[in-house]
Amino acid sequence: MENDNTSAFEGFILVGFSDRPHLELILFVVVLTFYLLTLLGNMTIILLSVVDSRLHTPMYFFLANLSFLDMCFTTGSIPQMLYNLWGADKTISYLGCAIQLYFVLALGGVECVLLAVMAYDRYAAVCKPLHYAVIMHPRLYGQLASVAWLSGFGNSLIMAPQTLMLPRCGRRRVDHFLCEMPALIGIACVDTMTLETLAFALAVFIILVPLILILVSYGYIARAVLRIKSAAGRKKAFNTCSSHLTVVSLFYGTIIYMYLQPANTYSQDQGKFLTLFYTIVTPSVNPLIYTLRNKDVKEAMKKVLGKGEAEVE
Repeated sequence: MENDNTSAFEGFILVGFSDRPHLELILFVVVLTFYLLTLLGNMTIILLSVVDSRLHTPMYFFLANLSFLDMCFTTGSIPQMLYNLWGADKTISYLGCAIQLYFVLALGGVECVLLAVMAYDRYAAVCKPLHYAVIMHPRLYGQLASVAWLSGFGNSLIMAPQTLMLPRCGRRRVDHFLCEMPALIGIACVDTMTLETLAFALAVFIILVPLILILVSYGYIARAVLRIKSAAGRKKAFNTCSSHLTVVSLFYGTIIYMYLQPANTYSQDQGKFLTLFYTIVTPSVNPLIYTLRNKDVKEAMKKVLGKGEAEVE
């Protein structure tokens, strides 16, 4: 019993893709490239939302929050992943695993709620345009952002310790490339039904409730757009919402598969590649999606680049 208590605080071995050594170097290059793109793209969005006064609106406030969140999310998981892909050492300390698990769960939860808040903002902009400035006043959108951050971190504060405290009977090999909850539950040597039930209940609150709010918001938005008589007006409303809808689809598609199924039906190989997708691909394409479809961001970028060129001359 004493040995088992001691082993509970030993580090873990992240198996990752070590069973496919020919993939590791390729994945290292791919992951590093996407990580650098994530940092560059999201830092650009944050910078533009600060320096350009036209972007001092609720929509860009939430977008800057999303960009900051994506930078934190990737920085909390990708450096360890790169370290493990590069060399033969696949270990992570118990403390490192605990920190990674906490922030992956927390920031994933924040993004779920934040996307719902952004959907409400789009609903107010499209369905209540004359009252938008009154509805989305600075105090309210600050409070909505706070709710998103507190919900995600509160959820993780419950689930991360519960997951780490599961008896593992000396098992240290995690069949994943990061410390994620389903993979850690999978190496427990006790019945995890109670924890899985709690995880599902919280996932309904953190994942499904925001998704329902998003769908309801876009139901009202679609009805309002169909009532717009001019083609130009409909196109403008569509462009306003399409970027957010694309991001929601990319993020929620993988998250629902990962966290709303029992651990005993969880395929590790599928889980690895899906986690890889929402860990490196989604955060890197978010700035691109918003930039390509957003006239204000494009103009702000041209303005900043134009100033830079003028200063060089």
